[in-house]
Amino acid sequence: MPSKLDDLVFQVEAVLFAAGKPMSVKELADALGLADYRPVLKAVRTLEQTYENRQSALEIRKVGDRYALQLEERYVPTVHSVTPVEMAPRTLKALTLVAYHQPILQSVLVRMIGDVAYEEVQRLRTIGLVHTEPKGSTLELSTTRRFIEYFGIASPRPEEIRRFLEQKLGVAPPAPLPEAPVAPAEAPEAPAPAPEPVVATAAAEPSTTL
Repeated sequence: MPSKLDDLVFQVEAVLFAAGKPMSVKELADALGLADYRPVLKAVRTLEQTYENRQSALEIRKVGDRYALQLEERYVPTVHSVTPVEMAPRTLKALTLVAYHQPILQSVLVRMIGDVAYEEVQRLRTIGLVHTEPKGSTLELSTTRRFIEYFGIASPRPEEIRRFLEQKLGVAPPAPLPEAPVAPAEAPEAPAPAPEPVVATAAAEPSTTL
């Protein structure tokens, strides 16, 4: 790690640790009182490489355009017994949407509840109720076995989970998934005008029948 970046790298690490949620490079720069984000981006990349080369249970994970300091997936079950399950209303809302629509992309969840989805997914993942799997530039979300055990749901089948959320927790079915924005389609061509009917006139010659 270059010595001239040591202090900034450690500051970025400290902010990510204290935040406990994914942060963009701009948010990191703002938190550190820096107008130029480029040194922060360089520090983040250095931090990524450092954790990749270090024997640690932690990792720097890029989530969309944000970065998070978090446990590696394989170590998440290790902390379940000491991780309290406390859910604010917005956390429960995020969990409910994941449970109803799983597997659901995090990018879709962001369209449904806004940027707070990044923080809530991180929280739900840490307490072991949501599993994340990289899917292109985003994450695919689904509930875990601990979710089933914690709420005492009889079956992991999606329909059983939805029924439980409605009957036991009194959760109303959420709105349908929002569709991804698409480019406006070209207007269809106007249909060709129908041919004018032929009207017989008195001057017309009578037809001959064979």
